[in-house]
Amino acid sequence: MSAPGAYYELYRRSSIGAALMDSLDALIQDSKIQPQLAMKILSTFDRCSADALGEKLRSTRLSFKGHLDVYRFCDDVWTFIIKDVQFKMEGNELVSAEKIKIVANNFKKPGEI
Repeated sequence: MSAPGAYYELYRRSSIGAALMDSLDALIQDSKIQPQLAMKILSTFDRCSADALGEKLRSTRLSFKGHLDVYRFCDDVWTFIIKDVQFKMEGNELVSAEKIKIVANNFKKPGEI
């Protein structure tokens, strides 16, 4: 993370993040809010999304097999694209996918070294 208080913007690309950005853009275009307020709202969304997922999700173990198609490491973020993936969940449930993308980053809370 680049600065204390900064969070990754990963969840802005989710469906709810995209809807929020579309709504904020419309409000800016209609002169209902200033761009600075929209940026503060997006920053709050980034923080709340990361905190909620970190605190509310229960841990589940799984294993997966597939063919690594692409991997890259840039700005402390790993990106993997895996094809023909088979997930084995707890309870031996199997789930298959043609292609998945995994984005992994070093998550530190603000102020951590």
